[in-house]
Amino acid sequence: MASLSVTVITKNEAHNIEACLRSVLFADQVVVLDSGSTDDTAQIARSMGAEVSTSPDWPGFGIQKNRALALANSDWVLSLDADERLTPELLGEIRATLQAPAFDVYSFPRLSSYCGQYMRHSGWYPDRVTRLFRRQVAQFSDDLVHEKIVTSSKVGQLHSPLLHESFRDFESVLDKVNRYSTAGAQSLLNKGKTASLSKALGHGLWAFIRTYFFAAWLSGWPDGSGAGHFQC
Repeated sequence: MASLSVTVITKNEAHNIEACLRSVLFADQVVVLDSGSTDDTAQIARSMGAEVSTSPDWPGFGIQKNRALALANSDWVLSLDADERLTPELLGEIRATLQAPAFDVYSFPRLSSYCGQYMRHSGWYPDRVTRLFRRQVAQFSDDLVHEKIVTSSKVGQLHSPLLHESFRDFESVLDKVNRYSTAGAQSLLNKGKTASLSKALGHGLWAFIRTYFFAAWLSGWPDGSGAGHFQC
């Protein structure tokens, strides 16, 4: 089987990193690039056998993931976020793929949770992400946020889902919206575009309605009590 490096970028992910790394114990190398965590992220990662490095600044998601990629030394790379973890089914599919790969790059579906409920509607699923690739054929775009894999290779598809523990509570929803909207506005400015406050608010409001109401209703209310009782 071809060798595999797993890369993860972190900041204050002590509540997530152990479960993430435990799901990839089969990898030949695990790289964690931390950007100044003030909690136990780095210590937990080291205790799980990861090679932990620290970056002095935060250049944005794309560049930071490429920095982590530069620390990988295996034939293949699997890039994960700290709040993601492999299902046993996806782990098995990846291992089988690395024994006889038909492509140089692979995507797989991602199943995200929202306040404890896995969401399968309103655009949440299958939410395919491209994260598994030969080290020399792909890298991440330099975007501050919403980075993506850049490659000239054809992308194969795996079928088992990656779990994404995206939002633990409503406060984390608001925090992520705030951080991503700020980064998105900065990205537009860097490209010479003016960010429209009204447009940003409109997009954010629609995303909130779509996820908080439509997706929750279609996927089943977490407390099982039906519409009007969804609590996050």
